[in-house]
Amino acid sequence: MPIIIELDVMLARRKMRSKELAEKIGITEQNVSLLKSGKVKGVRFETLEKICEVLDCQPGDILIYKHEEGQG
Repeated sequence: MPIIIELDVMLARRKMRSKELAEKIGITEQNVSLLKSGKVKGVRFETLEKICEVLDCQPGDILIYKHEEGQG
């Protein structure tokens, strides 16, 4: 998938655990884990907004586009 989720990187930079983020944004720790692993088909803007607010970051800090070779 050409969209890479670097939520784990931002959590490490902020020295925050997934459990703490989950509590602050109102989703389950399991859903944070799924987001971190990239095993989701989408994310609500409301959830993305809360993540960015809590981690004091921009969406582009956690969502990276990487062009896949052979696509074009």
